[in-house]
Amino acid sequence: MRILVTGAAGHIGGHVTDELLAAGHQLVLTDLVPVGEPRAERVHTGDLQDPDLVRKAMDGAEAVVHLGAIPHPNVDDRSALFAANCLTAHRVFDEAGAAGVRRVVAASSMAAAGLAWSPVPVSPAYVPLDEAHPSLVRDPYGLSKVVLEEIAAAAHRRWGLDAVCMRFPFTGTGDRLGHFLAACAADPAAQRHDLWGWLHTLDAARAIRLAVEGDSRGSRVVNVTAADTTSTVPSAELMAAHHPGVPVPPSVTGHGTLFDTTACTDLLGFVPRRTWRNPPRQKEHISA
Repeated sequence: MRILVTGAAGHIGGHVTDELLAAGHQLVLTDLVPVGEPRAERVHTGDLQDPDLVRKAMDGAEAVVHLGAIPHPNVDDRSALFAANCLTAHRVFDEAGAAGVRRVVAASSMAAAGLAWSPVPVSPAYVPLDEAHPSLVRDPYGLSKVVLEEIAAAAHRRWGLDAVCMRFPFTGTGDRLGHFLAACAADPAAQRHDLWGWLHTLDAARAIRLAVEGDSRGSRVVNVTAADTTSTVPSAELMAAHHPGVPVPPSVTGHGTLFDTTACTDLLGFVPRRTWRNPPRQKEHISA
């Protein structure tokens, strides 16, 4: 397929580009900053708030991977962040629908549940946390991801396109992952708001490819995480220490993830391949 990838210069975007090209797809790339990727059919540099840029980039696309967004709420103008993320999401989905694109895969975030980036400590109602968990959002970034998911649903109703919004936790590889794991080892409480979730970026790229190539219908939201946590402390002990009163069912054993990823597995056939705990692969995971 010819696939438009927005946010192609970002951390996930580069790995998605490699994954999709290796699978034989033709790519059109966009980002605010220049993308030096000679393997792409076209590269567009500019703001996704610009309708002309989005229309030009969308020309001939059969599918879209939407990664372009401000990735955190650590900005001076929180309202501007919210407005930018929502406008660009609507622009991409609406132009995709108008252009006859049949599938859009978008990077949502676990922040849509409202734990990550919360300005006050908050605990989930239950674990494993699934996509139906009530939103506890208090921050503008998480709120923009809630709106992204609603934009996808509205685009399906209006245009008939199929959409998959993928709720990612922290994603990393190389030093980025190494620093995140070291921070958890030094203070597990620092990642209580993330429920110690993570995903290797190569697994994130593969999940996106599976979603693009899949045949799911409608607008779907799925959690995508590694099978384990970032901590050496067992998951039930983490919850007892940092989210007391939230029951942990027997299905969560050892260092198992505290997110329910059943929907992703059922919809896409995706099973994460990488764990930082596997000694034979640890060098690959930390330096890949």
